[in-house]
Amino acid sequence: MILGLFLCLLCVLTVSKAAAPAVETVASADGILRLHVIANSDSEADQTVKLAVRDAILPLFSRAESYEDARAFLLAHGKEIQSAAEAVLKEHGFSYGVQLSLGTETFPERVYDGTRFPAGAYDALCVRLGTAEGHNWWCVLFPPLCIVSETGEPVDLEHAELQSVVWEWLRALFASE
Repeated sequence: MILGLFLCLLCVLTVSKAAAPAVETVASADGILRLHVIANSDSEADQTVKLAVRDAILPLFSRAESYEDARAFLLAHGKEIQSAAEAVLKEHGFSYGVQLSLGTETFPERVYDGTRFPAGAYDALCVRLGTAEGHNWWCVLFPPLCIVSETGEPVDLEHAELQSVVWEWLRALFASE
């Protein structure tokens, strides 16, 4: 009886890869505004400061209700965005500058919050740090989908896995025997 209850509980707690949510693909890049932050280099310090710049500028973006509003916000607040990025660089001891541009950038395919953004050219705010020769970070500013994990990486909800603390505990318990 106890073994049966245990097995029943184990079945309930077993969590496998979640079924992939329905993914909608955007029809075109029209009305999409992306953010692209490019690090000075691939050094650990430059990659760290790239994420710190991202963390400093993301809260500045308004919750625009249209693509036009989002673009107008960027044009009106470019100096504020640049100043925030420069302040982070200075705080981290870097003297190289920040260059902002609003134009067309090429991005790889990504899935954010159930929406697939095919690889291609999108309007984007590009934030270049120093020589901009390092790895980059990107997200979707409008519609607002800049979702990041605790590690600072974009959350790919299409491939997310559910985890159970209880399941991991039970697995570790039986693995040690």
